[in-house]
Amino acid sequence: MRRLPEPMAWVVAAATLAFVASPLLTPGFRGFESGQFPVPQVDPMVQPSGYAFSIWGVIYAWLLISAVFGLIWRGNAPDWLAMRPALAASVGVGAVWLPVAEVAPLPATVLIWIMLGTALVALRRAPLLDIGWARAPLGLYAGWLTAASCVALGIVLAGYGLTSEREAAIVALLLALVIAIFVLRRTGSSPAYGVAVVWALIGVAVSNWGGNPAVFWLAAIGALVIAVPTLWRLTG
Repeated sequence: MRRLPEPMAWVVAAATLAFVASPLLTPGFRGFESGQFPVPQVDPMVQPSGYAFSIWGVIYAWLLISAVFGLIWRGNAPDWLAMRPALAASVGVGAVWLPVAEVAPLPATVLIWIMLGTALVALRRAPLLDIGWARAPLGLYAGWLTAASCVALGIVLAGYGLTSEREAAIVALLLALVIAIFVLRRTGSSPAYGVAVVWALIGVAVSNWGGNPAVFWLAAIGALVIAVPTLWRLTG
């Protein structure tokens, strides 16, 4: 007789479903509003161009497919068990992130860093087999969160007048690059992580094309720095 999936498999599936459904509560969210800060952030230098946020459609769909696959076909797999608590924590926090971000950027920034930290723990513990079912969707999610958390930090720094907008963008991009390089060195079998970071950096470069050369070049060069090892692992 087939065993029922272990409890954390159900928790991951439920938390992922809530996470994927969360945009229904806040339709049209495209980042913090300028008026939410003491120093209005009308068009933040650190924020990617609008098209880049379309990656969320892929992330949501892939994470949901992964959760369903894990529940039905890997419900008691030991190599899936290790990542589940951290993954459940990340998407569980993610399920409330959008409603919080609409009204309170500072708590939302704290929450997105918690999402990132737990996602990276889950990625580190993800199964080495079933790459397309577990490690790849989780890598894409964690890679975008790496960029998104640093973007949120950059907007908060400038929005609260702690730095200029250009300085905030440079600090945020450098921090994202440091995190991404570290993660790629530690989780080399997850090129999807690098793909998401490169996508975000290109989005920042496009957003700053012709207007902010320092931010544009840092984002463009950063995308190249991350793309090289990512392509090498994809083709290696």
